[in-house]
Amino acid sequence: MTPEKWKRIIMAFFGVITTGFCIGAFQKANLGADPFTCFVTGIASLFHSTYSVFYLIVTGALLIGVFFVERHYIGIATLINLFFTGTAADFMYKLLDRYFPEPSMPLRIGMMLFGIFGTCFAASIYFTADLGVSAYDAVSLIAAYKYKVTAFRVCRIMSDSVCVIVGFLCHVTIGVGTVITALFMGPVVQWCNTHIAEPFLYGGKKPEAADNQQAI
Repeated sequence: MTPEKWKRIIMAFFGVITTGFCIGAFQKANLGADPFTCFVTGIASLFHSTYSVFYLIVTGALLIGVFFVERHYIGIATLINLFFTGTAADFMYKLLDRYFPEPSMPLRIGMMLFGIFGTCFAASIYFTADLGVSAYDAVSLIAAYKYKVTAFRVCRIMSDSVCVIVGFLCHVTIGVGTVITALFMGPVVQWCNTHIAEPFLYGGKKPEAADNQQAI
């Protein structure tokens, strides 16, 4: 296995696990769920079911769609995401809850910011690794790079905004963290990709072929 392949695997694992940690911090902050969580929670409420049940249903349906439209986005990182993100999120939430059972508002804001910007950084790392992404992440990537709808950052804002609107219509509580994530995640991920993830992977010399990959 080449050094670059090992680097991609490490980036994928690091990115997914870090995403889980950030989700746990986001949940502990309790200042608004991320857009996809809003969407799933809202749909689950329509059917009087639980989040966990409809997370599997929605994610499974998206994975099937991604498999037939652009299976390139399904890979080892997709599996790591499926099996480790929730575990990492639960671990971080319990850790924060143990040491900060009743965090002050400034601390909650700090957790929220860590969750938002940490998720953007982590997403950039595992997107650029090009070993698969989560089903929801693939939606924006396919729209941007396969169908050329518009730039990735705009596609991400659009998909996040749709999720927030659906959640709001289904009476899910929308917080400041939800709005910030919906509006700024795409642009921040793209910035991290250009200035951090790609230079790390390619040593500052990005191959021309990489422009055709799913990296943002």
